[in-house]
Amino acid sequence: MKAMVLKALCNLQEHSMPLTLMDLPVPIPGEREVLLKILACGICHTELDEIEGRAPPPYLPIIPGHQVVGRIEAVGSKVSTLKLGDRVGVAWIFSACGICKFCLNGFENLCPRFAATGRDANGGYAQYMTVPEAFAYAIPKAFSDLQAAPLLCAGAIGYRSLRMTGLKDGQRLGLTGFGASAHLVLQMVQYQYPNCEIYVFARNAKERSFAEELGAVWTGDTIERAPHKLDSIIDTTPAWEPVVEALVNLESGGRLVINAIRKEGDKRCLLNLDYAAHLWQEKELKSVANITRTDITDFLHLAAKMNIQPEIQTFALEQANEALIELKMGKIRGAKVLKID
Repeated sequence: MKAMVLKALCNLQEHSMPLTLMDLPVPIPGEREVLLKILACGICHTELDEIEGRAPPPYLPIIPGHQVVGRIEAVGSKVSTLKLGDRVGVAWIFSACGICKFCLNGFENLCPRFAATGRDANGGYAQYMTVPEAFAYAIPKAFSDLQAAPLLCAGAIGYRSLRMTGLKDGQRLGLTGFGASAHLVLQMVQYQYPNCEIYVFARNAKERSFAEELGAVWTGDTIERAPHKLDSIIDTTPAWEPVVEALVNLESGGRLVINAIRKEGDKRCLLNLDYAAHLWQEKELKSVANITRTDITDFLHLAAKMNIQPEIQTFALEQANEALIELKMGKIRGAKVLKID
């Protein structure tokens, strides 16, 4: 099979070809695994974090990619719920232990043995992959392969982030950054909370224009002040500065949810927080850590019900490096997806 493989960590400002196209053996599924012939795989900013070493894989080489849509080509001897030909998706959560206090209480995203697709196990930048049966999800018929791919991470993690805001209908929501996840969150809010106003902060003028097309009531740069204080804000940017700026735009008692695996820059970066301006008045900061299987299944059901429409840019498997560099440069309109032949 053909696969785009990460052999060594690198700085994408210095290397335009971080992944190598290789011919590899088709993997064999274990007794509780299925083999997928991959049809599409979304590209996520987390792949940049993996490649540049902010969230490095535990071993190399590795095949990245965790927004995977495929058809089952083979099943292990103890697979019981899936069958040949089923179209399923694979998300960021590749596996969890199932027995720790977090797993037993519905927080498998916090499991100390959480394994991530494309980081801790080979992912979807390839023609085939294996995945545990329990971590593969039926894809609604309403979506094409390419449409479904970004739903598995950008959509599902956006869904979890939105729930964590505690947003109520009629309140004001801010979105900082407007890429793959935020453009789906905006559509979720319009469907679930039709009386909410959505304010978008983005450095890129094209992102702001896209947000206005989708119905944002106001857009501005990440350092601008919104015309009103916001009840909740979701930050999807890779940087620290927008977090600080978002806190200034937050209403008293409001909550800022940070939807990011890592932030770029110095790990010891000082936020330059001013207590009175940024945190006083019972403002809250909440981080999103991974996703659960329930997030994915619940979101896919909602996405089909509301007929959500992801904006996608399509690339061939061999163009994965090009897509990653565009993402690094901030050339974003919706989600980037690899079409796997």
